[in-house]
Amino acid sequence: MDGLSTPVLRISRAALARNIEAVQRRIAPSRLMLVMKDDAYGHGVEQTVDAAQDAATAVDLYGGYDVPTSLRIRASAGTAPQVFAWADSSAEEVEEALRAGIDLGVGTAPYLRRVIAAAERTGIRARVHLKIDTGLHRNGFRPEEWTDAVDETTAAVRAGLVELTGVWSHLAEASDDEDDDAARVFTDAVEAVRAVGHGPSALHLTASAASWWRPELRGTVSRIGAFCYGIRSADGPVIPGVIPAATLEARVLDVDAEGVRIGAGWLHGNPSTLVGMPVGTAAGPAEVLRIDGSTSLVRAWQGAQVGDTVRLFGPGAWGESDATGLAERIDTVGEEILTRLSPLVTRAYE
Repeated sequence: MDGLSTPVLRISRAALARNIEAVQRRIAPSRLMLVMKDDAYGHGVEQTVDAAQDAATAVDLYGGYDVPTSLRIRASAGTAPQVFAWADSSAEEVEEALRAGIDLGVGTAPYLRRVIAAAERTGIRARVHLKIDTGLHRNGFRPEEWTDAVDETTAAVRAGLVELTGVWSHLAEASDDEDDDAARVFTDAVEAVRAVGHGPSALHLTASAASWWRPELRGTVSRIGAFCYGIRSADGPVIPGVIPAATLEARVLDVDAEGVRIGAGWLHGNPSTLVGMPVGTAAGPAEVLRIDGSTSLVRAWQGAQVGDTVRLFGPGAWGESDATGLAERIDTVGEEILTRLSPLVTRAYE
């Protein structure tokens, strides 16, 4: 596809840096872990690391989700920042992570043993964050398994194979009451770790929404992804000081009696269920009538010409101002709109 027919995701490094600064101010003194799963929510790992280093207070803790992403972060950020990978990984990936100095999130006994075995093979002490399942059931040791997990980790610490660096979990964020119950389970787990002589420095329970709105639940670390990219929660308010860092644009390919055809379709990751969405044009919003493989048909507007740019979402758009606005139309989240954009979409950094 040529430049005319390929949609462009324009990403502002300056907006990323400002968002990160706003989040850091909000959560202080909790330390920001900038989450970068799914290629930094579709924004690009390497470019987002650059923006994070340009923030007034450079990010020094990153969450890569899996080991391959975390290795990309390490290659871009250098050796100084900490990088955290929490997906269960193969023995080979664990060894790579240890050699790169990546912290590992561990929530099952088999994975804990895999990490310990990798530390024995490599002679590199593993930095481990144990995960307690506080009710979301997204991996993590169940409370009844916690004592055994701590005992096994303690034995590995004494053998010089493991450093117990953190305790962490996920919140369901379904209701304040459920999150309060989860926080109590988390606190009990931390106290059990401390009772046997460990002093983990990284305690992290909250992600974007809870970190922002529930300061009493923040630990020493807050894992935040979406808000740093300007992605608000579905049905949630605009976040003060945070703006979308990404703008999705497409070009007009044809104008005829049927309407205006633009170069963005479901092959680019634009869901076909978004028929009816507005796109921003020089004449105001125009309705999308049909979404095909590589193009979409838009209701004609006065003055439309081949080569014109339309905006599917982005700050100042006459259509949706952010990806979450589109997501709300099809009962999903803004992260999905961004992360499903295909490699056919050109990324342009500004």
